[in-house]
Amino acid sequence: MPTPVSPLGLLLDVDGPIASPVTRTIAKPGILTDLITLAAGQVPIAFITGRSADFIREQVVAPLVAAGLPESFRMYGVCEKGAVWFPIGHDGMGEVVVDRALALPQAVIDDVRRLVTRSFAREMFFDETKQAMISVEQRTDVSHGDYRARQPEFNAAAFALLVKHGLGVRFNDLESADASGEIPFRLDATIISTDIESVTLDKDHAARRALAYFAQSGPLPRLWRSVGDSRSDYRMADHLHEAGFDVSHVDVRPADGILDRPYPVIVIGDQIHDEAGATFLHHWVQKLALPADS
Repeated sequence: MPTPVSPLGLLLDVDGPIASPVTRTIAKPGILTDLITLAAGQVPIAFITGRSADFIREQVVAPLVAAGLPESFRMYGVCEKGAVWFPIGHDGMGEVVVDRALALPQAVIDDVRRLVTRSFAREMFFDETKQAMISVEQRTDVSHGDYRARQPEFNAAAFALLVKHGLGVRFNDLESADASGEIPFRLDATIISTDIESVTLDKDHAARRALAYFAQSGPLPRLWRSVGDSRSDYRMADHLHEAGFDVSHVDVRPADGILDRPYPVIVIGDQIHDEAGATFLHHWVQKLALPADS
């Protein structure tokens, strides 16, 4: 008997809606339980994130495996905004594939690491787990205010460093047109990090890869929800809308400003981050009437 097709598919950012931006872990146990229940109900679930594969393995997949993933489900990970991808199965992550053609030159990576060590190590750290992009992140033992006070200075110094290396670079602007091939890299500042990445990396490209993977294992749902905490996360829903799916985007940090889009944008009352993410996931467990052992 064929596996029933879920009426719903999910594209989930990790930092914010799933993992706490404070602890960088899945801090609300209900999130794990509901993700497993939704997976057991054959809901395709893709984690679309700027995080590294190592982070997702340790902070997302390992807790899911420990909590008891079902034998049969559809789950996928696309990391570093589309440069790294892998399936997720009952025993954990499958083969990790890296598009190394999108990586920054090693000399730039080394110089950014030195920049952090020499001038910004009190507030931030260089993420050694990234394989195609550079991420410099707020230390967890530093207040958010102290980090944000130094972040613009770091951004300016990193920008100047890339220019010194002869690389075209721009600051990220979601509303601007895509950069030409003459500007191959961008700085994307988030609330807890600054990413330096190829302009070809973004959440819409990552969403396209996830949907292509799910299409290999069966029909795709017509109804999708994307969930994120930054303006760039809307690109997941942009791709789904352009591909003809029925999509709404859930913004779990609307204080940044809700973008005007041709599809519905949902906020979870006055809840934000993983509190909103937990409420959203549990809503769909109840709406789909999925038993905990489905």
